[in-house]
Amino acid sequence: MTTAHADSYYAASANDKRERPRLRDAIETDVCIIGAGYTGLSTALQLLERGFRVVVLEAARIGWGASGRNGGQIVNSYSRDIDVIERSVGAEKAKQFGAMAFEGARIIREYVDRYQIDCDLKDGAVFAALNLRQLKHLAAQKALWQKHGHQGELELMDQSGIRNYVGSSRYVGGMFDGSGGHLHPLNLALGEAAAVERLGGLIFEDSAAIDIQEGEPVRVRTAGGEVSARFLVVAGNAYLGHLVPELSAKSMPCGTQMIATEPLDEFQAKHLLPGDHCVEDCNYLLDYFRLSADKRLLYGGGVVYGARDPADIEAIILPKLLKTFPQLEGVRVDYAWTGNFLLTLSRLPQVGRIGGNIYYSQGCSGHGVTYTHLAGRLLAEVINGQASRFDLFASLPHYPFPGGHALRVPFSALGAWYYSLRDALGI
Repeated sequence: MTTAHADSYYAASANDKRERPRLRDAIETDVCIIGAGYTGLSTALQLLERGFRVVVLEAARIGWGASGRNGGQIVNSYSRDIDVIERSVGAEKAKQFGAMAFEGARIIREYVDRYQIDCDLKDGAVFAALNLRQLKHLAAQKALWQKHGHQGELELMDQSGIRNYVGSSRYVGGMFDGSGGHLHPLNLALGEAAAVERLGGLIFEDSAAIDIQEGEPVRVRTAGGEVSARFLVVAGNAYLGHLVPELSAKSMPCGTQMIATEPLDEFQAKHLLPGDHCVEDCNYLLDYFRLSADKRLLYGGGVVYGARDPADIEAIILPKLLKTFPQLEGVRVDYAWTGNFLLTLSRLPQVGRIGGNIYYSQGCSGHGVTYTHLAGRLLAEVINGQASRFDLFASLPHYPFPGGHALRVPFSALGAWYYSLRDALGI
């Protein structure tokens, strides 16, 4: 039986509902990629453009995980910003991270343009401050991004200014990033997959990797076949499970939830988000929202550590939505879904090698739409013999969670409670 996508607004409005075949043979290729989400698909495109033969193995469906369920927001930089990275690696290396911090958004737009991907791409993103401390942080973030070359597209707003972007009285100000934006995330993944296939790449769905045999070639076995490859890229992120134990030991799947309202009328939609930009607030456990192409309000937030599925997603998210937009009291919710992202203790990506020909990138920590597209380019570069940028990310330390698997959920939840309390108190 074919695995279905999550029952989300994105799946219901997907452009391409075709099913790809299962792997049923033993085949040989240059590069095997585990995972048909953004990391895997971006890597495949970059490699195919460089002349490599590529096979992608997907355990479920294209974009089945976070790539097809996320908020659809193009947000620059990393889950921990360049100043935090600088404190860990020093000023010189931080400049190199800063130079790459806005590249992922450009790669997405390149793909959409080059491969004519229909994914409702809209420009412009808003960071909304709930208190003066957060607004001060946004001013510092603007200066930081400009220091690293992100010029001319950032605007700080006071309380009256942000009302031109968001029809809510919750916010004391914010920052607009013209190079940010939003899109239909599953249609982006499906469009990238179609481009992979047009370039000669092979994608197999319902073909979970169940065993990896290191060596030259590396061999990846599924229930129905086997792939032999010169190189392997592991891009399973929160849905990799324990296939590669050394990767699961220093990361934790976490769930986030979203709802989609009924379509709003033109007046309502224009009042809520006059410029049709996406918004995220500045809390540690942040809320994020935007309009879909058919004027539904898509609203997400919350984190479930350990990635358990909540019994009632609407009961978690609808109160958040109504706190932001009380004028939508009584609105119908048509879709509610959850999806997992992979959290690291540092909240920075984990990138590296296993042996001589296995590469991985994981742990976007909730900031994956842009980073995964950059990761695809870095993975393709290192396989093509250009290792410098990949090695820069690989040099970031990978910290274990305190207490190992048994205590990582309660410790993370306790830390989140502390930062949520700070957000609530505005300190």
